[in-house]
Amino acid sequence: MTQTDPRAGVGAVLRDLRERLPEHVLVTDPAQRETYACDGLAAYRVRPALVVLVESADQVAEVVRACACHDVPFVARGSGTGLSGGALPHADGVLVVTSRLRTLHEVRPEDQRAVVDPGVVNLAVSRAAEPGGYYFAPDPSSQQICSIGGNVAENSGGAHCLKYGFTAGHVLSLEVVTPDGAQVTLGTEAPDAPGYDLLGAFVGSEGTLGVATRATLRLTRLPEDVRTCLAGFGGTDEAGAATSAIIAAGIVPAAIEIMDALAVEAAEAAVSCGYPEGAGAVLVVELDGPAVEVEQELDRVRRLCAEHGAVEFRTAADAAERAEIWKGRKSAFAAVGRISPDYIVQDGVVPRTSLPEVLREMGRISAERGVRVANVFHAGDGNLHPLVLFDAAQEGATERAEEVSGMILDLCVAHGGSITGEHGVGADKARYMPRMFEPADLDTMQLLRCAFDPAGLANPGKIYPTPRMCGERPRVVHAADEPSVDGAEVF
Repeated sequence: MTQTDPRAGVGAVLRDLRERLPEHVLVTDPAQRETYACDGLAAYRVRPALVVLVESADQVAEVVRACACHDVPFVARGSGTGLSGGALPHADGVLVVTSRLRTLHEVRPEDQRAVVDPGVVNLAVSRAAEPGGYYFAPDPSSQQICSIGGNVAENSGGAHCLKYGFTAGHVLSLEVVTPDGAQVTLGTEAPDAPGYDLLGAFVGSEGTLGVATRATLRLTRLPEDVRTCLAGFGGTDEAGAATSAIIAAGIVPAAIEIMDALAVEAAEAAVSCGYPEGAGAVLVVELDGPAVEVEQELDRVRRLCAEHGAVEFRTAADAAERAEIWKGRKSAFAAVGRISPDYIVQDGVVPRTSLPEVLREMGRISAERGVRVANVFHAGDGNLHPLVLFDAAQEGATERAEEVSGMILDLCVAHGGSITGEHGVGADKARYMPRMFEPADLDTMQLLRCAFDPAGLANPGKIYPTPRMCGERPRVVHAADEPSVDGAEVF
C-alpha cells in the first residue's frame, strides 16, 4: 500500500489510538463497521474505515487530534436517528460514536438547568427533571431514542417547537472538541453573554464545526394544565383553514399537527390509534398553560374547528388518552412501512398561509407522476413532512420518487419557504442548497466553516454541494461506489 492511498491515513490513526485508547473502543471488524453504515436515511450507505466508541470527552479529543495529525476525515454520530444522512460515514475516515457518553451530570430545578453528555437520550432529560417540576421542551418524534448531541447538531425541533422553539433556544453552553482536537467551551450560563454568538453558530452546524461533548440545557417549567384534542375533517384544506383560524385568533398552541388520509391509514395499520373513520385529514391540537386559560382556549379551538367543517371533535380526558392521540402522530414515519416497502421522508417549510395551495400542488404532482405521497406536518409553523412512497423493486420507481421529492422542495422554495425545517441538510439535500442560496451566500457560510475547520476534516461532504474553499472535498458515497475495504487491507 502506498502512502497516497487515503486508507493509509486511517491505518496511521489506528496505530496512534492503540497507544492511547483501550482496544475495546476500536471497531475494526468489517461486519461490525457495517452496522454503522447509515443513519435513519438508509438509502445512503457507507462503511466507515474505522469506528471508535468513545467513552469520555478526552477520548473524543484524542481521536480528533489523531485525525488532524494524519489528515483523515471524521464524522460524529449519536443514536443514528437522523433523516438527512448527516451521520453518513466517510469511506476513508473515522466514525466517532458518542452514544456511550450518557451521564446526566446535573439537574438543577432551582436555576432551570441540566448538564448532560451528548449520548443522553432526549426523553431521559425530561424524566430526570420532572420530579422538580420541569422538562426539556424540544421533543422530536424520535425522542425516546434520539440523543442530545444529535439534537444539537441538527437543531432539532418536534411537535412542540411552535410554542417553545427549536433546540438552539434551549442550549446555554457546550463543551466541544474543535476539528484540531482542542477542547473549548462555547456560550455561558449567563442569559445574554457578550461577544460573538459562536454557540449559535455551532448548534445546527451538523457536525461540520466539531463534536459536542457536554451540554448545559435550559429546562422549562411544567405547565399547570395540558389539554389535547383531535378533530377530523373532510380534507387537508379544511384542516389547514382551521389551523390558520386558530393562530389568527391569538391562540398559540403547544403543538398543532395535521395528518392526511394516507398517513392516517398507515398509522391505523401500525398502532390502531382510533382516529376518526373516513376522515380526509385529522388535526391534533395541544394547549398548555394556566388551567383557566387553557379551558378558554379549548372552547375557542372547538368552535373554530366546527366553523371550518370538523366532522368530529374529541378531547382527551387524561394523560392516557393524550398518549393515545399522540401515538398515531408519533409513529407516522415508521408506520408508512405498513403501506409501502420504501419511502423518502422530506422536510420542507412553507409559510402557514400557503399550506392549502402547496398541498394541492403536491397532490397534482403525485397524481401526474404516479407516486403516492402521505402528508404529516407541523401545521402551526408550515413544516411539511411529505412521505414519498415507492417500491425500489420496481424498475424506475426510485428515480420517480426522488424526482417527486425534489419537486416538493422546489415547491417549498417557490413559496418563500425552505428545503429543511428540522431534519438538516446532511448528504441528502446538499444538492438543493443552490436552489435556495446564491453562490455568495454559500461562500459566506463556508468562510465560517473554514474558520473552525480549515483542513475540511469535520463531516466533509455534508450541507454544501461543491468544494469551494479550504481544500474541502465533499463526497457522498453510495454502497455501490464504496471501495473494497476490509480489516487486513486498512490495518
